[in-house]
Amino acid sequence: MIDVERLAEPMTGDGCRAKLFSDALREPLKAACAEDAEIWQIYANNFGPNGFDKSVDFYRSSPRNRTFVLFEGDELAGMSSYLGIDEGRETLEIGGTYYRPHLRGTGFNWRVKDMMLKRAFDCGVRRVEFRVDRRNGRSQAAMKKLGAVREGVLRADRITWTGHVRDTVLFAILADEWGG
Repeated sequence: MIDVERLAEPMTGDGCRAKLFSDALREPLKAACAEDAEIWQIYANNFGPNGFDKSVDFYRSSPRNRTFVLFEGDELAGMSSYLGIDEGRETLEIGGTYYRPHLRGTGFNWRVKDMMLKRAFDCGVRRVEFRVDRRNGRSQAAMKKLGAVREGVLRADRITWTGHVRDTVLFAILADEWGG
């Protein structure tokens, strides 16, 4: 059984930490997400300047999601979420991840994912999924580097906020595969 309450507690990793999203963090996170307005074109939801409030409220409206604000030291670094927490299947997705541009390619992603995977598996999750837009080569490479297994492509899986019909590449890591 998944310990859903513990899943939402603050996390600390190697030079990074995560705090559950709150309205006190809304404006600082919105400003961070506005630093790369173009990236939102390949996301399923628009967390850019014109869509942030609607998208973050949508994520928070589901009792099966937990959205975190990420920090490197004391600097707000971005966000990531546990999505679709399924206690019956002992599965969740890590998604909706965004890092401020200056943190990309620095190893920050690996440290954040390590922290989030450890928490998920410690809380009773047996399978963590990652769903990536087929057009997002950077995220696919990051999943492979993390050790996630590419399980296939879900063709015409979603209609994104731009109207694009998205093919989704599905990756997963099982608890007994994670050596983090």
